[in-house]
Amino acid sequence: MATVKLIADSGATKTEWCLLEGTKKRNLLTAGISPYFLSAPEIISLLQQELLPRLKKANIQEIFYYGTGCANPSNAKIVRKALEALFPEAKIEVTHDLMGAARALCGREKGIACILGTGSNSCFYNGKKIIKNSPGLGYVLGDEGSGAYLGKKVIQYYLYGIFDEELRGRFDLSYTTTPAEILENVYKKPLPNRYLATFTTFLAENRGHYMIENILEDGLNDFFFQHLCRYPEVWKFPLHFTGGVASIFSDVVKQLCAHYEFELGSILRNPMQGLIKYHS
Repeated sequence: MATVKLIADSGATKTEWCLLEGTKKRNLLTAGISPYFLSAPEIISLLQQELLPRLKKANIQEIFYYGTGCANPSNAKIVRKALEALFPEAKIEVTHDLMGAARALCGREKGIACILGTGSNSCFYNGKKIIKNSPGLGYVLGDEGSGAYLGKKVIQYYLYGIFDEELRGRFDLSYTTTPAEILENVYKKPLPNRYLATFTTFLAENRGHYMIENILEDGLNDFFFQHLCRYPEVWKFPLHFTGGVASIFSDVVKQLCAHYEFELGSILRNPMQGLIKYHS
């Protein structure tokens, strides 16, 4: 009989699960799990409500959990404790989302794996483990090329009055907001990085305008220049991407790869497709 595996790709907003039994697979969604904000008992409660009833008493033997915040050993311990309580018989691996991206994108080959989503990250992966990682400084100091970074540029152009009349009019039609409300969302409300990332929709909807193209090219180039050019391996091995920003603006990613003479590998909207292949 085939080993029954459960794979999780978890962000702060949502967790995508895949129950894998031989060639059969079933995808499920639950709320996000961030061990920065949830304790082990809270994670247990969430999974008892949202996941366990839908697994229909499947005899899960192996769990591979890739999650936000799990590069921090104490956070990984919180998640492991919750999973061990719910699946005492299963063999469990808990690791971080960058390892998930590396395995999903590179499989068992060497390559550079990049995440361009709400945040951004990258690493050189040798087919087994991550050898180098350009430091992620978060959305305040870093996250170049991410949704939060690009969204911040949209807000700057709007609030500084850089947008021409046409784009300013389109922005006002798309968002019924005020400068005071924007600043409150960024400086006083929780999860400002997610709020900023919502403005990438405006970029996607207004492609072709030179100011929009400038924001995209400059913002994504900052990721290439500040991070990817620091890996000597980037000129030797394929460069792969996952995340909404990489997927939606794949044409800009492809142009930059050609400009820097990098070999572009795959671009996946999310890592699950690649993780299923890796663990099958």
